[in-house]
Amino acid sequence: MEFNIHLLHNVVFYLLYAMAAVVTFIAIERIIFFTFTIRQARLCLQNAAPSPKSVVADMVTPLQNAENRHASRHQMEDLAESGYIKVRTQLVHHLWALDTIVTAAPLLGLVGTIFGIIDTFAALASSGISDPSAVSAGIGTALYATALGIGIALYGLIFYNLFQNRVERISDKIKLIILKFSGAQASV
Repeated sequence: MEFNIHLLHNVVFYLLYAMAAVVTFIAIERIIFFTFTIRQARLCLQNAAPSPKSVVADMVTPLQNAENRHASRHQMEDLAESGYIKVRTQLVHHLWALDTIVTAAPLLGLVGTIFGIIDTFAALASSGISDPSAVSAGIGTALYATALGIGIALYGLIFYNLFQNRVERISDKIKLIILKFSGAQASV
């Protein structure tokens, strides 16, 4: 049983294209999520009610209910901490996938290049060097896998860094919201 290197080379390309699609899907989803969430956090900081379906409302509602029940400072701190953890978890959702793709895409591209070079040498071994242009085309296709892998990694890295920045900005706003409610409780 002999390995079909050409098939493996094509599988690498399909995986790289799938990675590009996943990065694009995550980028679109996270852009929408972060835009909505930061808008809701700003509304809450301006004393307006956030949308009931937002992560900000999921955190604020228990704090408001506890404040109305005159909960103890310890209970408010516990609610604030659990709310922050819940929001932070939703903020970093799917970012692990971007990080993985940024790391794996160049390596997968190199694997594709290796398979392409092996495939080219196998063709050379069977037919000799009668057509140098065919050898050049095979090597060019092999190197395309590395370029594609690096390109996908850069594409993913731009979004990953952008989203890390958004997570920090929104986290800061969430902390301000928590302080706003904790400060109201402390003055009681």
